[in-house]
Amino acid sequence: MGWFVTLATFLVNEILSEPAYLIGIITAVGLIAMKKSTGQIIGGAIKATLGFLLIGAGAGLVTDSLAPLGTMIQGVTGAHGVIPTNEAIVGIAQDQFGSRVAWLMILGFVVSLLLARFTPLRYVFLTGHHMLFMATLLTVVLASGGRSTIVVVAVGGVLLGIMLVAMPAFAHPWTKRVTGSDTVAIGHFGTAGYIVAGAAGRAVGKRSRSTEEMKLPEGLRFLRDSMVATALSMLLIYLVMAVLLLVKEGQKAAFKAFATGTGGAVATDTGNYLMQSVMQGLQFGIAVAVILFGVRTILGELVPAFQGIAQKVVPGALPALDAPIVFPYAQNAVLIGFISSFTGGLIGLALLTWVFNPAFGLALVLPGLVPHFFTGGAAGVYGNATGGRRGAVVGAFLNGLLITFLPALLLKVLGAFGDQNTTFGDADFGWFGALIGNAGKAGGAAGLVVIVLLGLAVLGAAILVQKRVVDTGWDPGAARDALMPRERAAAPNGTGTTTAAYAKIPPPAGAPAPPPAPAKPDAPATP
Repeated sequence: MGWFVTLATFLVNEILSEPAYLIGIITAVGLIAMKKSTGQIIGGAIKATLGFLLIGAGAGLVTDSLAPLGTMIQGVTGAHGVIPTNEAIVGIAQDQFGSRVAWLMILGFVVSLLLARFTPLRYVFLTGHHMLFMATLLTVVLASGGRSTIVVVAVGGVLLGIMLVAMPAFAHPWTKRVTGSDTVAIGHFGTAGYIVAGAAGRAVGKRSRSTEEMKLPEGLRFLRDSMVATALSMLLIYLVMAVLLLVKEGQKAAFKAFATGTGGAVATDTGNYLMQSVMQGLQFGIAVAVILFGVRTILGELVPAFQGIAQKVVPGALPALDAPIVFPYAQNAVLIGFISSFTGGLIGLALLTWVFNPAFGLALVLPGLVPHFFTGGAAGVYGNATGGRRGAVVGAFLNGLLITFLPALLLKVLGAFGDQNTTFGDADFGWFGALIGNAGKAGGAAGLVVIVLLGLAVLGAAILVQKRVVDTGWDPGAARDALMPRERAAAPNGTGTTTAAYAKIPPPAGAPAPPPAPAKPDAPATP
């Protein structure tokens, strides 16, 4: 029996406890379920493993590039400042919680398939990296309360499974308004921002024309490349903070900013100091690009594998896909949403600095370009669908406020991870993580009971929305259509399903293509 114990110990400690290997194994299982060839199975598993390792490597670069900025913010404001970047905080958390995250993610996906099979919430969440982000968030929040690994994985897995089917249901009336069909759902944890944007558009934009009826300067379209936008914005943020620190603290203190925690050299003069700021901004862009490449690598292998598993368990369910799936429906709204959301982030930062940090001790949350681009762009599309131009601007602006204040509240329940210079950036991570974390402060069994009840409340609310709102065909833009009827165009797939006549553009790189509309069943014969 000695050899068996040795083998089991090796498998648990050296393979199953290593999240990169575990992701590769799960990918292989999914590809086997899809009856792929041996070469495709091996290649897919290796690519998924490498993608996970890329996330960790990129996270190290992000951490190094954020350290001097945190020093600058503290020097200028005396407050703790963070930049929400999901990939960065997930990468940092892998060192301590990697195996628990992997097991929780697997259990959560299984729970979501069971819920999709046996409840009205027939959605299969296929945005693999957001599953990973939410699994990491739940692991960090639950583990920070001192709970055992078994409790963290079991309770966190159930909560993750609920979120994977509940959030697409909450957003689906608004998603159908965007796409004009019932063939795809949104599977992205910025859902609260999209619902707020759609509701805001409904309130303010009944007579506002669509963003697609206006032209935007070609010179701004380079911002749609998230790597360029991230590097440029971080470069500008670094330069502004560097100048402010230089003015406030003087050369002696400011020149040491880049030598703190990163092993960098003390600046030799003002020119060298400013160019180090430029380089750190560009390094952040490179780091995020490495992480995003790792995420895309995982996404390209893990999502098809998950889809293969799901097809065996929940046939006919709607796929819930990543936020860029809505980008083609309103090209101009994406850019307007990004700018409006970022503006909301700046105003939120000002409010945190002058009001909420002094009064409540909330951390300063700097506008992160990655969450503002993806969630702000999608919020612009949702706001435009119900409220035209005004809806896109106001809806995305409110999204920007949400993803500024919610991360500040979330930091209060992240334990030691609240001291990092980055955190989770999208709206659902903020509100759900803060609720679970504060509920867990009750401690012991009472805390677990409150956490489970919160999860059940979310599930019950989603089932109610599905039955009373989604299944009844409620259209959040019906009032606007009565005042400004929009054109309808036949779907290109020839199924007869209608879609909104928005200008179409190619989806962004890495965005999954919507599935074809299901064929309509033959009408039953009348007696």
